[in-house]
Amino acid sequence: MQSAASELELLEACAREAGTMARELSLKPLEIESKGEAGPVTNVDKAVDAMLEIKLLSKRPDYGWLSEETPDKPEYRLGKDRTFMLDPIDGTASLIGKTPQWTISIGIVQGNRAYAGAIYNPMTDEMFTGVVGHGAFFNGMPMKVTDIGYLEGARIIGQKSRFADKRWPTPWPKMDVIERHSIAYRMALVAAGMGDATMLFGWKHEWDVAAGAAIVEAAGGTVSDMWGGPLRFNNENPRVPGVAAAGAELHALLIERTKTLPDPREQASG
Repeated sequence: MQSAASELELLEACAREAGTMARELSLKPLEIESKGEAGPVTNVDKAVDAMLEIKLLSKRPDYGWLSEETPDKPEYRLGKDRTFMLDPIDGTASLIGKTPQWTISIGIVQGNRAYAGAIYNPMTDEMFTGVVGHGAFFNGMPMKVTDIGYLEGARIIGQKSRFADKRWPTPWPKMDVIERHSIAYRMALVAAGMGDATMLFGWKHEWDVAAGAAIVEAAGGTVSDMWGGPLRFNNENPRVPGVAAAGAELHALLIERTKTLPDPREQASG
C-alpha cells in the first residue's frame, strides 16, 4: 500500500497541474451546460475530470474512482482498499461568475473513511493538503484547526440564512458567519485555522466532502455528521447526511444544537 508521503505528493502534483489548466481555460470564453438540479457544468469541469482520471489512475490503477463528472460505476469502487473521490471543479457557479472561490478537490478514501486530500484554489494559489495521522499543510507549511471552545463570536464558514432560521429550538448566538461557495474550500479554510468551523446541512455528495474531511482530521479537527457520528464513505449511493467540522471543543457545542435535526437516513428508511 502506498505511503502517506507518496499519496500527498501525488495529490498535490495532480491538483497543481489541474489548477494551471483550469485557470488558463477559465480566462477564455466558457462552454456552459445545465445538469438540471445538479446545476451548471462547463468545459473546464470536463477537461479537469478527464485529465485527473488519466493522471491519477495511471499512477494508482488498483484504486476505485468516484467523480462528479464521471458516471458512477459502483462495481469499480465498492470493496476497494482505496478510492479516489473528487470534484474536478467545486464551485462551478463561482467559476462562471468569475468569483475566486472555486477549487479542485481530490480525496482518497481508505475503506469507508476519508484518508487523504488536496484542495486547491487556482485563482488564489492556496493549496491545502493532508493525510490522517501524517499532518496537514497550507502551501507546504504545517496547519491546524483552532482550539476555541465557545460559539459566540466564532468564525463559522457557512450560509447566514441557516443560522437565522426561526425553527431552531434555541437561537444561535452572534457569530461571524463567512460565506464561501465551494464546500471543499469551506472545509479547507477550517483545517487551516482561517475559520473555526463549518457546517454543511442536508445530503452532500461524497466527492464534495472526502478531501475536506481527511484534511480537517489531519489538521487535528473533528469531522462528523450532524449527530456526532463518523462520516462513512464509499456508500452504494455516495452521499453523507450533512457535515460538522471544527476543533474538538467547538465541535461538541455544534453537535449539542444540530443533534435535534431530523436524520434524513431515518426518513429514507421509514
